[in-house]
Amino acid sequence: QVQLVESGGGLVQAGGSLRLSCAASSRTFSTYAMGWFRQAPGKERELVAAINWSSSVAVYADSVKGRFTISRDNAKNTVSLQMNSLKPEDTAVYLCAADRRVRRTTVAGRPYDYDAWGQGTQVTVSP
Repeated sequence: QVQLVESGGGLVQAGGSLRLSCAASSRTFSTYAMGWFRQAPGKERELVAAINWSSSVAVYADSVKGRFTISRDNAKNTVSLQMNSLKPEDTAVYLCAADRRVRRTTVAGRPYDYDAWGQGTQVTVSP
């Protein structure tokens, strides 16, 4: 089992920045891909960014490209999401997720490909 705990959410004005972090309690964290998803009220859960086990592959939703950056530190069992130039439409609950298929080169984009989830952290961007 792996536990994922997000932190770093909050309220920020449009144009501002936030950094989300996710800490994983797993000895095999370094072998699997990690993703950040978000879900706004009344909307489906969507992929924001994902990174493979070695950080050689990272993918982003078109809506966040150039503004958000995903990174991981396998020595510290953490994955982070740096969010810059935030917009009101970025408001959502952000969730960290793990795809525990070992050492895949690619990263998955669908929620059902991920088998471990954090509880989420709220990000609210005011106009």
